[in-house]
Amino acid sequence: MASFLGFTRTRMPDKKLVIIPTYNEIENIHDMVHAVLSLPELFDLLIIDDGSPDGTAEAVQQLQNPYPNRLYLLKRAGKLGLGTAYLEGFAFALQKGYHYIFEMDADFSHNPLDLPKLLDACQNQGHDMAIGSRYITGVNVVNWPMSRVLMSFFASKYVQFITGMPIKDATAGFKCYKREVLETIPLDKIKFVGYAFQIEMKFSAWIRGFSIKEVPIIFTDRTRGQSKMNIGIFKEAVFGVFHMKLRSLFRRPKHRKQMTGP
Repeated sequence: MASFLGFTRTRMPDKKLVIIPTYNEIENIHDMVHAVLSLPELFDLLIIDDGSPDGTAEAVQQLQNPYPNRLYLLKRAGKLGLGTAYLEGFAFALQKGYHYIFEMDADFSHNPLDLPKLLDACQNQGHDMAIGSRYITGVNVVNWPMSRVLMSFFASKYVQFITGMPIKDATAGFKCYKREVLETIPLDKIKFVGYAFQIEMKFSAWIRGFSIKEVPIIFTDRTRGQSKMNIGIFKEAVFGVFHMKLRSLFRRPKHRKQMTGP
């Protein structure tokens, strides 16, 4: 059973929410919370913790006092998957009236200073989704071994080939959505729970005609804590993409009334 802690209002004046799932991120969570909530542009922050035994959730609770009505916590009973964490976060964001909803990692591989760039693409440039892209201007990855860079890069190429999506960083997890995107996609039909979730959400938005912008970022591998990537997550992404494309051929999605270009 999940429980939200820290929410007291029914409507946000700034309408921007950053969602960060966590599991054993005690080494990063203090700095990440301060980094997001200290930005000149006001973002609220929802941490979704999957029962971290290292005390991540307890650390977030202690940080709620300095950030009243801006830092929220959803505590879950155990490791239920990245996708389900984001889906619960999306439900929270839509219920509470946020207009811009962000996905982000807790380990500083995604730089909080890039949040305003993603926001600008949706708020001022007219796009419906913005992706913090590692590959739109080359390969902008720091501290990854070459084997992992190649695996990630060619995984995105594979996704492009199978799905037809014109997105160079299909597995990216640093994103901004306009709420209309999340209101249109049938979130209860999203199948994947690992990193393939990131691909499925992009594909679901793209086939419905939403405008997607890739914003160049520099991705820096974590320096503290342990990576959650494993071979099972990679297999889900590789084999799941084919089944996702196949399903789409037999199930035509409802498109937006007004289509926007890429």
